[in-house]
Amino acid sequence: MSNKDVLIEILTKNKTRKNIEENIEILISIIPEIKPMIGFEHKHPHHNIDVWQHTLKVIENLDTNDLELNMAGLLHDIGKPFAYQDEEVRHFHGHPEVSAVMTKEILERLEFDENFIEKITYLVRTHDTIINPNSLDNSYELIQKRLKLQYADARAHHPDKIQKRIDFLNTIRMKLERTVSMQER
Repeated sequence: MSNKDVLIEILTKNKTRKNIEENIEILISIIPEIKPMIGFEHKHPHHNIDVWQHTLKVIENLDTNDLELNMAGLLHDIGKPFAYQDEEVRHFHGHPEVSAVMTKEILERLEFDENFIEKITYLVRTHDTIINPNSLDNSYELIQKRLKLQYADARAHHPDKIQKRIDFLNTIRMKLERTVSMQER
């Protein structure tokens, strides 16, 4: 079985987080760029766990067998160890773009098709970008996946910071539903 097939199998079985944890050595051999995430502390009040544990929590929150969502969840913060600024609080300005570039390189190396790569890099690059319901930048299906990724990411933050983020995403979701409903008339 190819590395690509092994990765797909890990990311599409039930209990994806458990599959990842049980196959971490294999996963790191396929995507060595994951290793710097393990134990890399956020050092930020919006996070209470390291980048890797946050990523696993995102996967757990996605709770799906959808390859696109799980791949985006796995790779959404892969650039954080390479795009941080240590100030009074550690920041990660530009990490979505760094993560998107790394994602594209990883998926090309694993020989995924161009359409899949475009979708995943879009999700990774925009996982922190507010969705503008009045100016959608992709298909409704992909916007829905982006919103699901944003919810999963929000729920993987520090428990004291989650509700505000979820409330904001709920507002975006309602506006998005209204916009689409109006367009269908």
